[in-house]
Formats: sequence, C-alpha cells, structure tokens
Amino acid sequence: MDENVSMVLSLLTGVALFLFGMSSMSDGLKKVAGNKMEMILYKLTNTPLKGFLLGTAVTCAVQSSSAATVMVIGFVNSGMMKFTQAIAVILGANIGTSITGWIVSLSYVEGAGWASYFSSTTITAVVAVAGMLLHMFAKKDVLKHTGSILLGFAVLMAGMSMMSGAVAPLRTNPVFIDTMVALNNPLLAGLFGIAFAAILQSSSAAVGVIQALSTTGAITFQGAFPMVMGIGIGASFPVLLAAMGSSRAGQRTSLAYLVVSVLGMVLGALVYYPLEMLGMLHLNDLVMDPFTIAATNTLFRAIAMTLMLPAVHGVRSLIMLLMPVTEAEKEDQPDFEKLDSRLLQNPELAYQRAMEVMEGMALKAQKNVHRAIRLLEDYSDEGYRKVEHLEKTLNKYEDKLGKYLVAIMTMAISEDQSRSISKSLQAIGDFESIGDYALEIANLARSVNQKKESFSLEARDELAIMSAAVEESIDLTVEAFENDDVQSIRRVFPLRELVTVSADEIKKRHIRRLQEGKCSMEMGFIQSEMLVNMQRIVDHCANIALDMVKQAEQDFNVHRFLRKYQEQSRSEYADLLSQYETKYNINQVPHPQEEEEDRSPAERPEGMVLQS
Repeated sequence: MDENVSMVLSLLTGVALFLFGMSSMSDGLKKVAGNKMEMILYKLTNTPLKGFLLGTAVTCAVQSSSAATVMVIGFVNSGMMKFTQAIAVILGANIGTSITGWIVSLSYVEGAGWASYFSSTTITAVVAVAGMLLHMFAKKDVLKHTGSILLGFAVLMAGMSMMSGAVAPLRTNPVFIDTMVALNNPLLAGLFGIAFAAILQSSSAAVGVIQALSTTGAITFQGAFPMVMGIGIGASFPVLLAAMGSSRAGQRTSLAYLVVSVLGMVLGALVYYPLEMLGMLHLNDLVMDPFTIAATNTLFRAIAMTLMLPAVHGVRSLIMLLMPVTEAEKEDQPDFEKLDSRLLQNPELAYQRAMEVMEGMALKAQKNVHRAIRLLEDYSDEGYRKVEHLEKTLNKYEDKLGKYLVAIMTMAISEDQSRSISKSLQAIGDFESIGDYALEIANLARSVNQKKESFSLEARDELAIMSAAVEESIDLTVEAFENDDVQSIRRVFPLRELVTVSADEIKKRHIRRLQEGKCSMEMGFIQSEMLVNMQRIVDHCANIALDMVKQAEQDFNVHRFLRKYQEQSRSEYADLLSQYETKYNINQVPHPQEEEEDRSPAERPEGMVLQS
C-alpha cells in the first residue's frame, strides 16, 4: 500500500477513535450526573456571572460546549431561561470546552525509569483495564457509567497516540512543511480552523488534531493562534443545525453561540496583532507543541469571553438586531410587565391591569385550540412545537396571574371586588385547562402522524363537525369574555349540550364500525380520546360562561341559578340548541359505502374535513 495512503488511513482511524472516546466520555459523564446538570443550569443562572461560571463548570463536566448549548437552547425554547442568561452560559461554555485540550496533552507525557510509570502509555493501560472491569462487572449503574467514562478516556488517548504516530513522517515531508508555512497567513489559518471544526463537528476534536500535528514541529504560534480562533466559529455549525427545528427564541440562542465566537475572534485579533506588530510580544516564531496549543486555546477563550461578560446585554441587543422579534412572536409573548407590584396599593387599578393580562391569556388559549385542531387536518412538527410552547406560556399565566390576584385580595377591597377576583381566579384555571386539552389533541394528532394511519371517512367527518363546534365554543367564550358580553356567552350552554350528546353518539357509531370491521381498535381509541378532550374544552368554556352570568345576576348558588336559567330561557335555549343541531349535525355524515374519490366536496358535512 502506498505510504501516503497508509498514513491518511492511520490518521483517520486515530480521529475516529478520538471522536468515539470523547463521545463515550461525554455520554458517561451525563449519565453519572443524571438530570442534575440541567437542573443546576436552570436554577442557578439568575445572574450573568452565575451563568458564566456554571456554563464553564458544566461544560468541563460534559466535555462539550455544543451539548451544554443545546441544553440551554431547550431551556430558552421552553421559556424556562431568559435569553440574557443563556448568553452568559454560552460564554462560560466556550471556556469550559478547552479542558479537553489539557486532557489530550496527557497522552504526550513520557518518561524514563520510575517516571515511566506515569507515562501516557501506562496511564492509558491502567485506565482501560479499570474501565473495562467496572463496565462489565459493576452492579450499580453509577459505577458502570464511570467505567464507560474511563474506557472513553482510554480510547481517546489511543486515538491521539495513533494520530501522532500517523503524522510523524510529515516532519520531513516538503508538501506538509510548505502547507504549514502557507498557514502562517492569519486569514488562511483562520479559515482552515473554521472549516476543520465544521467538518469534525467538534472544537475539542479539531484542537486535538492540531495538537497531534504540532508534534511534527512544523506549526508555529503565527499559524496556531488564528486556527484556534477559527475553530471556535466552526464549532458553532452543529449548534446552528440542532436549533433549526426549534422556536425563534431557540434559534436566537444558537445564533448567540456563533456571534460570541466571531466576537471572540475579533477581540483576539485586535488585542494580539497590534501588540505583536509593536514588538511588545514575540510569539509568532514560537514552535508549538500539544501543551502550548492547549494553553493558547484556554487563555484565548478565557480572556475573550471574560471581556464580553460585562457587555452581555450589548451582545443580546446585537443578536436581536440580527434576528428581530416577528409579529407572530409578539402575539405569543406574555405581557406580564403589566402586573406591576407597585399598583397593588391601588387594588382597583391593579385588578384592571390583571384583567388586561387575562384577556391576553384567553386569546392565547383560543389560539392554541385552533392550532391543535389544525394539526388534525395538516400535521407539522413546527405546528406541534407552537402548541407545546404556548401551553407552557399558559402555565406561566396561571402562576403569575394567580399570585397577583391573591396579592390584591390581601388589600382592603370590597365584597364585590373579592367576588370578582374569585371569578377571575376560576377563569384563569379554566383557560389554563383549555390549553392543556389543546396540547392533548396535538399529542394525538402527532401520534396519528407517526403511526402513518388514517381514520375512516365517517370518523374524519364526525371529527370535522365536532372540531368546528369546539372552535365556535372557544371563539364565543373568548369574545364574550373580552367584551364582558353576558348575553352572548349564554350561547355556550346549548352548544355544550350538543357536543356532549354528539360525542356519545359518535362513540356508539365507532362501536358499530368496529363490529363491521371498518375501523381499527387503535384509531378508534385515538378518536375517543380526541372527543374526550374536545368535550373538556367546551366544559371549561361553559364554566367561564357560568361564572360570568352568575356574577352579572348576583346569584352565586349554582344549582338555583341553573334551574332558574332553564325555566326563564327555555324557549331561547331550545331555539339555540335546534340551530346548533342543524349546523353541527353528525347524522348528515353518510355511511362510507363509496370510496373517498367518489364523494364531491358538496357532499361533505359543514366544517373542515380532516385529512389524516
């Protein structure tokens, strides 16, 4: 085999072992830590400095800035962490990832005599045996995972040793020497670092390979420094890819990783090159080795990221300029800033502000119901994530509004105000529950999509009619709630009765279809669950309507009120129920004797027709 081919294959094998070892170490460390790392990141990042220090510590532990950043993207995506906190964690993660370079440097420790017992070969062998014994024979999971960490370390060291051996002949290779001379050009070296890290999908791996190449003695500081700076930028590409399917907030967080790396490179260049040109530093001709590369990587990252820490809000502004908030995002964002604690001294004004925030909550619950039902018709992962994200926002509304309204009740307020607040607290719970059931519908839509199955034509049309009735129910409720329209919201009561009766009838129809072999048991179960969640949404709409009407009529005995309402509005109620029975008539759904293509759009029932 050609010598050059053999060398390339050995180098690639070494890189593969290095990446596998690093991945095994990282996975083992994550398993040993369990969810502790994530909880620490979530709970203890309330200031930029804490986020910075924890980002450094967590990344040192998991051996991957990308993994730490992906964790942070998840927190921002779910609304559990503020964007400014995330930037501070990313700054720290950029420092923590340099620890791998120092671990790699251990593979170059050599010695003679008694010192040979502490050489990299001896350490690797001992660690490998210990890791194997723990992984194979340990009973406790923690010890097994520790064994995986040690085995990963041993494989990483073996990979570095193989890479070093593979590149040894390059010491006298004129092509390699000329290439290294060309990379003394800072621009070329920086671009090489970016491309190399992007290909390997890891800054630690890229630095490790540079450390292996440095054993040839052909790499100087002049080329190594811009390579190290470029590697930080290249390592941001896997983070950007990981955030492609997340929300805009998550995408901004991944962009922060890239922006921080670019700013770090700019800072490094602005500090180093003027000092070198003025003769204050004499590092360009320094021949690099694995230890000096590890030191350069750590010092560059530590200095650049620390300088950026005080300007974390400026970094945030820059990213917001690059990726501004869209109108759709503004609609989904909560308006909690209106819940000002200083207004509590004026309970009436505080309650007015709380009601404004409640209207925002109602609109978001309404939007989530519509989004969830649209997923039945046209499922997409992005649509599902929007429902999931908005449901978490509704949970926050319940928490913050609930606490604010309780705080108002502790002030000197009248009995009427106290009743109004109690009504509002109940409505908050109802809107939050509506969001929960919307998410359940979205979960069922995702399940149907994943199973690649479909409903029978009859079941589709039944769900279409029920969905339209549920959407009218939430629309009526939210509009009446916004306008305090007690008369309009009464229409929810007969609509609720229709949905309840129709759901029971659809379940009976499903049993008939099941007996006739026209519907599978699994899809029937999913349809039944969808109906239950739709019923619950309308039930909570009726709860909100009931509280509004009771408040308006000053009758707070539920049973007496309902009896009086049915007696006084019997004719109106019957007329509305009749209208809804005509509008949402499941009996117009034909038995599916013909194929779907034989049915014209005019033959379909009113409301959207679901396509599984």
